[in-house]
Amino acid sequence: MELNARIDHTNLKQDATEADLAKLCDEAAEHGFATVSINGCWTAFAVERLEGTGVGVTTCIGFPLGAGATAGKAGEARQAVLDGTTEIDMVINVGKLIDGDDDYVINDISEVVKAAEGHPVKVILECCLLDDEQIVRACQDCLKAGAAFVKTSTGFSTGGATLHDVALMRQTVGDACKIKAAGGIHNKQEALAMVEAGADRLGTSASIAIVEG
Repeated sequence: MELNARIDHTNLKQDATEADLAKLCDEAAEHGFATVSINGCWTAFAVERLEGTGVGVTTCIGFPLGAGATAGKAGEARQAVLDGTTEIDMVINVGKLIDGDDDYVINDISEVVKAAEGHPVKVILECCLLDDEQIVRACQDCLKAGAAFVKTSTGFSTGGATLHDVALMRQTVGDACKIKAAGGIHNKQEALAMVEAGADRLGTSASIAIVEG
């Protein structure tokens, strides 16, 4: 699969304007990216802008901290589906995971998966805040909860995707779900290395620089 079709073209900045989102959508359509990855208030706008282009919409919920109430995350997911999203990226509850409260983590993800009504849910682990044991456990929780993808990072914390984390995630999930690498992927060489390590999808705001090499 060519890189274009693996990319979620991303703008999650809190000061992103309608003009910024229009540009994002038009670039995604022009380059044949998989989806645009955006905050929830822009979902309906992006769906309408991208109609007929074949480009999907990834709505990010519980973003970027993942520490909101489960009911709030599920509500965001339901609204995203109503607004026409094709995929959902959610942030895991990092603190609950570190505490070892896997039941909470699994339920938190499960409720979003239910609310997503069959749309793929990608679960962001925020690997830079976790050790290897916690990353493995997070992946296992995601599988139990029905996630379609495990994802490395929000890009808003202390670090982004690393080859080590992607390889560890692939080793843990096998073929049971897909992997999205995001955060700090700036060029084609880095993107190809992530794919080689096991990433099925890439989240980046440097999409055009990557595909134009």
